[in-house]
Amino acid sequence: MTTPSSVPPTSEPWPDAANHPPPAVPADAAASGPTVRPAPPPAWAGDERPAGRERPAETLFPPVALPPVGPKGPATWAGRLRTLPGRAWRGREDDPRWVRPAFLGLLLATAVLYFWNLTASGWANAFYSAAVQAGSVSWKAMFFGSSDAASFITVDKPPLSLWPMAVSARILGLNSFSVLAPQVLMGVGTVAAVYATVRRRSSALGGLVAGTALALTPVAALMFRFNNPDALLVLLLTLAAYGTVRATETASTRRLVFVGVMLGLAFLTKTLQAFLVLPAFALVYLFTAPAGWGRRWLQLLYGTVAMVVAGGWWVAIVELMPASARPYIGGSQDNSFLSLTFGYNGFGRITGDETGSVGGGNRMGGGGGGMWGSTGPTRLFDGDIGGQIAWLMPAALILLVFGLWATRRHARTDSARIAFLVWGGWLLCTGLTFSFMSGIFHQYYTVALAPAIAALVGMGADGLWRVRHRLPYAAVLAGTLAVTAWWSYRLLGRSAEFVPWLRWAVLIGGLLAAVALLAAGRITGPIGGRIAATAGLTALAAGLAGPAAYALDTVSTGHTGSIVTAGPRVQGEGFGPGGGRGKARGAFPGFPGGQNGMNGGGNGNFPGGGIPGGQNGQNNQGGNGFPGGAFPGGQNGSQNGGQNGTFPNLPGTGTEDGRTGRGGFGGGMGGGMGGLLEGAKVSSEVADLLKQDADTYTWVAAAVGSQNQASYQLATGEPVMALGGFNGSDPSLSLDGFKQLVAEGKVHWFIGGGGMGRSMGGSDHSSEIASWVESTYTAKTVGSTTMYDLTAAPKSAG
Repeated sequence: MTTPSSVPPTSEPWPDAANHPPPAVPADAAASGPTVRPAPPPAWAGDERPAGRERPAETLFPPVALPPVGPKGPATWAGRLRTLPGRAWRGREDDPRWVRPAFLGLLLATAVLYFWNLTASGWANAFYSAAVQAGSVSWKAMFFGSSDAASFITVDKPPLSLWPMAVSARILGLNSFSVLAPQVLMGVGTVAAVYATVRRRSSALGGLVAGTALALTPVAALMFRFNNPDALLVLLLTLAAYGTVRATETASTRRLVFVGVMLGLAFLTKTLQAFLVLPAFALVYLFTAPAGWGRRWLQLLYGTVAMVVAGGWWVAIVELMPASARPYIGGSQDNSFLSLTFGYNGFGRITGDETGSVGGGNRMGGGGGGMWGSTGPTRLFDGDIGGQIAWLMPAALILLVFGLWATRRHARTDSARIAFLVWGGWLLCTGLTFSFMSGIFHQYYTVALAPAIAALVGMGADGLWRVRHRLPYAAVLAGTLAVTAWWSYRLLGRSAEFVPWLRWAVLIGGLLAAVALLAAGRITGPIGGRIAATAGLTALAAGLAGPAAYALDTVSTGHTGSIVTAGPRVQGEGFGPGGGRGKARGAFPGFPGGQNGMNGGGNGNFPGGGIPGGQNGQNNQGGNGFPGGAFPGGQNGSQNGGQNGTFPNLPGTGTEDGRTGRGGFGGGMGGGMGGLLEGAKVSSEVADLLKQDADTYTWVAAAVGSQNQASYQLATGEPVMALGGFNGSDPSLSLDGFKQLVAEGKVHWFIGGGGMGRSMGGSDHSSEIASWVESTYTAKTVGSTTMYDLTAAPKSAG
C-alpha cells in the first residue's frame, strides 16, 4: 500500500496551520493506496480572503501519490522492454514536460564533466591498475583480485570493484580510458539513483538539486574518475538507500531483499565500510514500515540472509580453498580474508591498531588521531578535508534537523520523515565514524558522505521553497543559505590564490539572495514572484559555485598515487610527515612539513631522531635519525634517489604541483618510502630488459611493495611479484620459499627499493629477501634503477 505523508492537526503550532490544509490527492492516485481525505475548501474564494490573512501556501511536505506500478509477471517483460525508450524519455505521466529532459540533461552534463580530460590521470592508482591488467589476461587473477597474472598475492580489498575495470580492459584493451571509464559510468549512475530516491518523496526540482549537488561535490568529481573501490561502493550504497525508501512505502519483502543484496555486494567492494549505513537502514525499516512487528522482523531476517549470501559466497570460496591453490591474501598477516576484514580493513581502522600498515599499529603524536591527524567532531570540516566534502554539510545538517522537526507529529509510516531518517542516518553513522576513527584515514574516504548530503539538501530546499511565502519557513531557508554562503567563503579562503574573487561573489550573492527570499514572500503579485525566482537562482549559484569551481579544477588535473585530493592547494593541508600533496604542514603530529611548502618536511621528530625534508620545499635532502638511518628525498623535487641516507633503497620523488599525494618522509609520501604510495618511474631500458625472454619465467621480476611492483608490471605487461604486498610487510613468502623459486628459475630479476617491511610493523620476510639478494647477487644499475639478475651466478660462485 502507499503511505502518503501525513499533515499535522491544526492544533500543532505551525504558523497559520489552519489556513493551509493539505492539497487533495486525485482519485486515481488515492486508489493505489489508503484513502486520503480531500482537503476542505478555504474559507474564501477567488481573491477574497479575510483581512490580515496570508495567502494560502502549500503544505511543507504534502501527501505524494506514488508513481503507478505496472503489471507483474514474466509475460510483461517483453512489453516493458519494447516501451522502455518511450517511458525513459517521458518519465512520469503527471510530470511537466520539462522534467525528464532536465533529468537526462543532468546525466549528460555529469558524464561530460567526468569524462573530460579523463586520461590525464594515466594509471591513476597503479596498485589497482596492475590488478586490472592481471585480470584482463587471467580469469583466476580477476576472480581473486590478484596483483599479477601469476596470482602471487591479492590486493588488500575484495575484488568486486576490479571486475568492471577488468572486463572493460578485455573489451577495449588495457589503457587509461578503459580502466577509468567504468568509474565515470558509476558516477552517472549514482547521480541518477540519488535523483530517483529524492524524487520518490519530493518534487522534480528537489531531485534535480540533489543530483546536481552530488555531481559537483569535489571529492565525487575526483573518485568517480579514479580507480579506487570507492566509486562502486558509493553507487551500491545509494541503490541500497533507494531500496530502503521503496521498501518502507509498501513493506515490500522484495525491496528489502534488494537492499540486502546491495549491501552484500558493497561488502565485496570495501568490506566493513559497507555496513556503516546498516544500523540506520535497519532501524528505519523496523520502526516505520507499514506492517506488523512480526512481519517486519521476518523481512529484516530475509534481507540479512540476502546480504550474507551476496557478500559471503566469495569469502566462503576463498576461506575453504587450500592456500596452495590461491594467491596470498594481501594486507593480512595470516593469509586469511576474515582476518583482513576484521583487522587491517576493519576494527583496526577504528582503533588505529593495524599491524603491517604504514602506521605499524603505533599511535604517535597528539591530537587524538595518531598518525592520521586529529580526530573529533570538526575533523570533516578542518584543513583540506573540508574542501573535499563539507561545502553543503552545514546546510544538510540544518535541513535534517528541520525536516525531522517538521514531521515530528506525522504518522509512524510518514514517507517524508522516512526519507529524512534514511539519508540522515547515513550521514550521521558514516560521518561520526570518519570523525573519530584513529586508524588509516584519507581525505577521499569522504565521498561516501556525498549522496546523503546532496539528498538532504535537495529534500529540505524543496520543502522550504514550497512554503517560502510563510515568514518562519522563509527565515529558515534564508538562514540556511546565509550559513552556506559564509561557509563557502571560509573554504575558498583556504586556497586564497585560487580564483580570489569567487569567495566574495559567493558571500555577497548568497547574503543578497537570503534577504531577497525574506522579502519576496511579503510582496504580492508578479513582482514578488520575479524576486523569488531571481533569488532562488542566485541562491543555487551561490551554494554550488564553490564546489563547482573545485570540481572543475579537479577534472582539469591528473591525479595519481594512493593518496589523492580534489581541488586546488589548500593552506595547511597535509598528509604525513612533510605534508600531503607537498603542502606546508603535515597531518602527522610531530612531523611538520616543508618550511615554504612544496615538498618535504622540516625538522619533524621520529622516534630516534628527526626526518627533515627540504627546508624550502623544492630541494628534498634526506634527514637523519630514523632507526637505522635517514629517509632521503628527491634532490630537486622531481628526481629519484636521495643523498646520504642509510636506510636501504628508499628514494623519494616529488613534483612541485603537489597533486599526486606528495609530501611525506623527506620528499614525498607519494613517491617516497620506496614507491610505497605512488610507485616508480620505469625507463624504456628497464622495461625492455624485463621483457627479454619473459615467457621463460613465471615472474619477470620481484619487487618489494605493490606500488613498486605495479609500476614495472604496467610498463611491461608481464607478471611482477609484489613481495610483502602493499606495504612490503605481509608474510607472503619466506626467504626459503623465495630461494626455492629462484632455484626453480621462476623469477628473473629482483628490483631494488620498495616498501617499508617490518620497520613499520608486520613481517620482516621482504627485508630478509632483499638483504639476501643484495649480498648474493651483483647489482646492475640501469638508469636510476638497481637490478639483480637472479639467473646469474652468485657472487660466491664468481
